Amino acid sequence: MADQDSISVRISANCPPETQRVLTAAWSHDVKAIKKLLDTPDKARCQDPQTGETPLHAAIRSCGAPSEDDTPEDLEAAHKTVYELLLWGAIWNDVDDHNETPGCAAQRLNRPELYSLCVDAGVRAEMIFGLLDGYEKLSSDGEDEDEDMADGEAQAEDGDEAPELVSVEDGQNGTTVVAEPVGEEPTFQPPKNDPDVDAKSEAYLRSKLTYSDGKLVDDAGNGIMMAWETDIMRRSVDALLPGKEPGKRILNIGFGMGIIDTMFAETKPARHHVIEAHPEVLVHISAPDSQFGKAWEESGPEPGAFKVHQGKWQEVALELLHSGQVYDAIYFDTFGEDYSQLRMFFTEFIPGLLDAQGIFGFFNGLGADRNICYDVYTKVSEMHLSEAGLDVDWTEIPVDMKELAEAGKGEWEGVKRRYWTLDTYRLPTCTFLG
Repeated sequence: MADQDSISVRISANCPPETQRVLTAAWSHDVKAIKKLLDTPDKARCQDPQTGETPLHAAIRSCGAPSEDDTPEDLEAAHKTVYELLLWGAIWNDVDDHNETPGCAAQRLNRPELYSLCVDAGVRAEMIFGLLDGYEKLSSDGEDEDEDMADGEAQAEDGDEAPELVSVEDGQNGTTVVAEPVGEEPTFQPPKNDPDVDAKSEAYLRSKLTYSDGKLVDDAGNGIMMAWETDIMRRSVDALLPGKEPGKRILNIGFGMGIIDTMFAETKPARHHVIEAHPEVLVHISAPDSQFGKAWEESGPEPGAFKVHQGKWQEVALELLHSGQVYDAIYFDTFGEDYSQLRMFFTEFIPGLLDAQGIFGFFNGLGADRNICYDVYTKVSEMHLSEAGLDVDWTEIPVDMKELAEAGKGEWEGVKRRYWTLDTYRLPTCTFLG
């Protein structure tokens, strides 16, 4: 059986000659040839139509795992090749037929220097998208939806219609080669290991929710919150309220299953406010047996001290800001929103809502379906937090993956998609700089 990382397997027989030349040069770390072949960014982004191999994959994969045969010259050539490809616009998170990005391959092969180059490329890309106010979703699909959309819009402006595509199964790894009209090259379609989840905030707020078996899911099977997160929530409370001193002012955005609010309540705060927008969660909160119903609100040390604010946080937080509310601890954990909303919260609201000595935290599930995406978003969020005047400390917490390792089983039974796949959680603790 052929080595699945060998050049004979990764560059298929039906790979177009021009793509084959680029992949072979990348595989050989022939920087001089690469520079001659790459005259447009598209060539740095080419893929084998069957295996999905990109020049970045090839340059990294050909290194193999570290061995006694490695020489400083070989490693330098690999580094220069990867750097040159990225300089020409190679895509850091394209996936191949094994659902691996180039960074995933570098991590699997224990090539940290090349992995770091991929992470840095991802950070640069996300920062640029941030400046353009259009964050790219870091997904497991590897589909560059923003880029494809932009290409489609450009074609529409030229008045040309996109050709109809015909899918043909290639019989290997469940991947599909898309046969285009005669005269055009076939293109690779990445595998989809998990069902697509399109959980937008508006759709989520209209969805039906079910509380059962230690999880909260919507009617599409999306996991909103699950009991396995309890240890993370407990550690978050410890970070937000060192010593758990009573009498603190607390704001939590996103009630969910009430895990963290139950822990907050146990610290005997002087003020405990919750913002929740989903109608069915609000019904759950107001149930007679709820710990956070009317009786809880009336038990506060003064009127309004304990309160569930109903509505979208964007509107409620603005009202709290205008009314002069200030908190010692603020936690943010919403569903169906992208990173831009979290960034907006800590950029526009935290400076006014958080006490000068207060602590801010959030559920850090950004890009948590693969290590490289998690590493990229850790760096991106740290840079944006700094721009907002916040310092962040990361505490690494091991996650027991025994019941989380396989989709549809263990904790994920009845849940459409594993939104967590990593064995380490990075807990953010944010305070004002200086």
